[in-house]
Amino acid sequence: MKKKRIIIVLIALIIIGVSVRLGLPVVMTGMGLHPEYDGQRYLLPEGKALIISTSHDRLGNDGDETGVFGSELTAPYYEFQDGRMSVDVASIKGGQIPIDPMSFKWFIKTEYDERYLSDPVFQGKVKNSLLIDDIDFTKYDIIYLAGGWGAAYDLGYSKVLGRKISDAYAADKVIGGVCHGLLGLLLARDEKGQPLVRGRRITAVTDKQVEELGISITPQHPERELRAAGAKFESATAFRDMFANRVVVDGRIISGQNQNAGPEVANLMMKAAGGTRR
Repeated sequence: MKKKRIIIVLIALIIIGVSVRLGLPVVMTGMGLHPEYDGQRYLLPEGKALIISTSHDRLGNDGDETGVFGSELTAPYYEFQDGRMSVDVASIKGGQIPIDPMSFKWFIKTEYDERYLSDPVFQGKVKNSLLIDDIDFTKYDIIYLAGGWGAAYDLGYSKVLGRKISDAYAADKVIGGVCHGLLGLLLARDEKGQPLVRGRRITAVTDKQVEELGISITPQHPERELRAAGAKFESATAFRDMFANRVVVDGRIISGQNQNAGPEVANLMMKAAGGTRR
């Protein structure tokens, strides 16, 4: 009888474990994390996209591992690729791009992340990313800035990135990104030499989300920095802002609030670059 009870308890624990394993991702999605994109998708055959990532891999100098947030890199990459674009991947320092390990946790990672984990070609691009210094941004139709906590340490401080985004914008290219990636616009200038973000409607990670996640150690916070630079900052909110989602289009600048916005931002960038409906 005792053995039978033990078996019943073990079976119950297994059922509970499987239910949690399968159910938690569904619950997270239901609350707003990585909502399924059901909007219009676009094609831009022969188009070229450049995805830019952070090279910084720690919170501070010796804190937890960080980098780009997985889906902020993978979702746009596959949306661009499925839109028949060729896609290059670059970073501030070139070489290996650090991916925040938290973003690939089983209850957070997306179908795009799963696709990446079985894609040696994309993995090779991430391992051997191009150095932004060596790239002519004006040769691309789309310049996309991926986020993640690492971006708070380098994108907004890179004079090279600021200059090259300025050149791309002046050449009528489409510029965009999500989350902390929009910090990469801070040193860019318009044709009059004014900050590119000044007077522009832009969204990015909110101060509220930074506070809620308890990661205020980073040197730049997107909402704070973009407001200070003169942007007309917009955002959505939720009981926790990591579950909120907003995308803002201001001419050829397209921004997404956080990790939830990647697929939509990518498709709206293709639309702005002259893409056609799929």
